[in-house]
Amino acid sequence: MSQLVEHIRFACLLEATAAKPGNVHPRASFADMTYTDLIGSADAVAEILATASDRGVGRTVLDSVNATASVVDCNSNLGIILLLAPLAAVPRDVPLATGIATVLENLDDVDADCVYQAIRLARPGGLGEVVSHGVATPPRISLMSAMNLATAHDDVAACYTDHFSRILDWSLNELPRGQQFLQNWSQSVVRLSLRILADHPDTLIARKCGMATAVEASRRAACLLASGWPRQDRSPADLEAFDAWLREDGHRRNPGTTADLVTATLFAALRDGIIQSPTRRELDNHVDRVLAAE
Repeated sequence: MSQLVEHIRFACLLEATAAKPGNVHPRASFADMTYTDLIGSADAVAEILATASDRGVGRTVLDSVNATASVVDCNSNLGIILLLAPLAAVPRDVPLATGIATVLENLDDVDADCVYQAIRLARPGGLGEVVSHGVATPPRISLMSAMNLATAHDDVAACYTDHFSRILDWSLNELPRGQQFLQNWSQSVVRLSLRILADHPDTLIARKCGMATAVEASRRAACLLASGWPRQDRSPADLEAFDAWLREDGHRRNPGTTADLVTATLFAALRDGIIQSPTRRELDNHVDRVLAAE
């Protein structure tokens, strides 16, 4: 199995397994989504996404969404797929920061048509609803133009328009390096999620609940980090309180776009050798310990 496949899979698994506030993880489900759904989705798409340089970004996105639909009944990973496909298409011997612009500049009408089909299939509460050239019909503009139109409403689209600069910056500056990441990877992923949410109001929350609620979620994440989390005695209780607030309104306050950005950041860090991943057995053992402690 290729290293790229493993980087994709483990970026998804690490994001899903860490107990990030407001998201699905081994001890928290939504009515329509479970941790098992996320793991099954990651396993379904990893090998497909790893072929993006040969298959093309759009075809990779569509094939990944179809593969996901064959194993789960919910939109578990459209944002992740949209983010990872262009990153995975960068030639392996080229750094992401150097190669991503070329991948995006070469997106064509086939890519646009496939991505529109994928969005229709996944039925997200997001990108397709805010692009003026909606996805209900074949695209009349380029994929990058569609992403530009959606940027103000969707941070996944914004990653295309800024050439993934935020993702690459977070991968370099917001994660412990190499073996240090392994010492407490779950806490590091949670901290990354809080940092991203503090800096960028979650666009999924904004679309579901309004920008004021998204800004309040960011304010609470920033306050949690400013309080000294995770080093203070009250840190576990403070994180639990934030998690409870995010879950109060069903899962409408789910910071789902933040989770997608976390996954892309983890992939970039794994792919460029910034962090090292635990093994699948170590990950499973972590889940067993977490569930046994309930």
